[in-house]
Formats: sequence, C-alpha cells, structure tokens
Amino acid sequence: MKRIKALVILLAALVLTSCFEDRDDNIVESSSINDFVWKAMNLVYLYKSEIPNLADDRFGSNAEYSEYLNGFSSPEALFESLIYQRETVDRFSIIVDDYITLEQRLQGIFKTNGMEFALYAAPNSDTELVGVVRLVLNGSEADIKGVKRGDLFAQVDGTTITRTNAGSLLNQDVYTINLGTYNDKGTTETSDDSIEPNGTNIVLEKFQFTENPIHISKTFQVGGENVGYVMYNGFTAGSENSLNNVFANFKSSNVQHLVLDLRYNPGGSVTTTTFLASMITGQFTGQVFEKLVYNENLQELNFDYLFTSNINGSAINSLNLSKIYVLTTDRSASASEGLINGLKPYIEVVQVGINTTGKTQASRVFYDSADFGRQGANPAHTYAIQPLIANGINKNLEAVPGTGLPPSIGFEYEERPLNLGVLGDENEPMLALALADIENSTTKRNIVKEQPQLITNKTMDSFDFLPFEKGGMIVD
Repeated sequence: MKRIKALVILLAALVLTSCFEDRDDNIVESSSINDFVWKAMNLVYLYKSEIPNLADDRFGSNAEYSEYLNGFSSPEALFESLIYQRETVDRFSIIVDDYITLEQRLQGIFKTNGMEFALYAAPNSDTELVGVVRLVLNGSEADIKGVKRGDLFAQVDGTTITRTNAGSLLNQDVYTINLGTYNDKGTTETSDDSIEPNGTNIVLEKFQFTENPIHISKTFQVGGENVGYVMYNGFTAGSENSLNNVFANFKSSNVQHLVLDLRYNPGGSVTTTTFLASMITGQFTGQVFEKLVYNENLQELNFDYLFTSNINGSAINSLNLSKIYVLTTDRSASASEGLINGLKPYIEVVQVGINTTGKTQASRVFYDSADFGRQGANPAHTYAIQPLIANGINKNLEAVPGTGLPPSIGFEYEERPLNLGVLGDENEPMLALALADIENSTTKRNIVKEQPQLITNKTMDSFDFLPFEKGGMIVD
C-alpha cells in the first residue's frame, strides 16, 4: 500500500509541474480520453524514450496537440501507436474500456466456466482442432459438471472446431462440449488416427467466479524424506496469508524439499511474490530479492523488494531451503518468472518443463484522473490503461530474457495431451520428474520422458479467449 501512495504522490507532482500543465486548464475538445491516454503514457511508459511521439517537446502548441489526438479513430488506436515493438518487446501493455472488469480480474474474479484448455491441431488435419482440458478450477461450473483434466473435445455444440470458428464457438457464455476419444486404430501408425465422439456431452455456462490461486497443496514421502507440493495459479494480492498457512503445514511436517507448480501461473502482485520467496528461504531476510527500474521520468521510484520475515507483523513460515523445484510451461509468466529469477542468485532452482513466457516488466493500472489514480476517475467513461512501467531485475541485475527462462538441463518436458496425468498425483509426469530427481532415480526420469507425443502443434489456449491478459507483474 505504501508503494501505491508513493507512486500516486509522485505522479501528481509530476503532472502538476509538467510542460503540459497549461493544457489541464484547456480541455482538449477532440477527445478527453485520448488526452488521458497520451499524458499517462508520456509520464509512465517504460519505453517512452523509444517513442518519438511521447517526447516532452513533441508538440509546440495546444492546437498541434489537439490535431494529433484527433488523428486517431479511437483511444485504442492511439494507445497502439505508442507501443514499442508490439510483436517482440512490449507484448503486454493493454488498454481497456471497462476497468471494473479489469479490477475484478486482478482480484482473481472473472467470468468463466472453470474449464481451462489448449487447442491442438487434430490428427491428420490442417484445419480442424481438438481441445484438451488441462485444468478445472475447484468449485467451478466445469468441476461441478464433472469435466476432468485430459478430457478431449473436437466438437462444440455439435460443430467441429476449426482454426476459423474456434473463437466464435468458445467465446459463447453457454456451450456444449462434445467429448471424444483418441482412436489409434490399434496400430502404431499415426496416419489414420482420429478423434471419435464418445457420446458424452456437457453443457457449460460462464459465471462470475473467484479463483482460489492455491489449487493444490500436499506432502509426499520420497526416499524417506518429506516433500511439499503446491500448485499456485496466480500471485493474487492477499493470497500470501493463505500461502503462509500452507507453509506452516509444510514446516510442521518437516518438509525438506519443495516442488512449486507454476505451470499455469501468469503472474500477479510483486509484493506477494516477495512474500512467497521469503517463505521458501528465510535465511536472506533484508537482502534484495527483486529490483524495479522505471523510465527516465520516474527514477525516484526505483525500488528494491527485500526478503522479509513477516507479513504485516505476522511471522512468515520459512522453510530455509537451499534448493527448489519449479514446474513451468509457456504460460508461466511475469511474477512467476520474477520468482525464479529472483531466487537464482541465492539458491539452486531446478526448472522442470519448457521455456516460460519471457516477461520481465511490471505494470500498473492508470485512470483518467488528476493523478492517474482510481480516486477521482472521470465518471463519463471507464477507460483505463495498464502499460509496462518498470523492468524487473534480480540482485545481479539480470532480467528474464524475452525468450523466457529455459528449463534446467535434463529436465526439459512438454506436456503430452494424451498423458497429462492427474494434478497433484505423484505419477503426473512433470511432478514425477521432480520426485524422481529427489529420489535420485534416473530410470524413473527416463520413463517419464519417453512417453510419446501424439497430439502436437498447440495453436491457442483458454487464456487467448480472455478479454485481456491474465496475471502480469503488478506493482502494488
């Protein structure tokens, strides 16, 4: 909370002393929303220096500024014109026309049926797709209706899913998934494989849902030692208290190893990330976990997040580990990557899976108000922007590469749609790889990695159907 107040106070001071203060008294008739978008981006955007149209001296008069704003058909068009290398560098800054929905998403509240899936190329087809359920949110519509991880569906509402109709079929608030079975025709030859309907049809409806980011927590005994496992699906602000309770159980169970499952965790609060890092360790209190570095306007805000021993005065349950296993996929992003990157200078991090997303930057929501804060936001609209505003780096000044964090050598593993396993089960492939290493069993590791990959070429997943990015690295 102190970070938010400091940011708001500084932004207010900068807005009041900027070279555009005369324009605050002369409302730009062309578009007040465009005016807000440009001024906010001019002040806070991480890549401001790379965008000539964001330069402080870009406009010589109010008339020139107004003409510039009027040249865009919508606030979205202006915003996109100010993004630096959208395809390769800034893939994450967003503008929304409904900040209420965005705020709910950041709190873990969103409209969903609880079925998270990936779409792959169907066997022997260039156009058809098959959906593979990878996660069912606890207590959701899909959970209640009996949808399971690993379920296949090649049809929705009786219509075959293709590359062209997937969006219209799966963006509906209510739809029926027609489950299928992989048919290999009893041979190892794959040229005649197909997905056949199995007669099970499940109607799913989307509702407002509050996700508990702690999906699973449990302990195993491997080789006579206790192993803690937690699947954590979002660094939702406030969830650190529940996490601390999980770690209290781990501590009382004398957990000696930890497997942290971030495979579907798109990120969240930097503060919550720091708390989790402190639970995993405990021996580095007061030392730098992560640094945030802002643009040239906001160097006063550069900030070090330190390992800590308490959450608002309550003691953190730390495990004092010197090694951790982290499970990742290409949907492990932002704060998830920041956790791995921040821990690496201190302890051994064994990363199991595939490359992460590749996002090291932090963001924050800005509103159309005098200081860009939520209070006093223009009641005439609900536009807001969430641009990248800072780079996250670790103690050694290392950032997460744009290509993502690669898995540890020997621990490369991409989920097999036909062999996903049950999350939290010791035989689930990615967890099994970590447990096999703890047990020092090369044989078990090899068995897991030898499973065939019969469905390949993932084209998109359920995250792509959300109205805006899930997760991120949120400054709070």
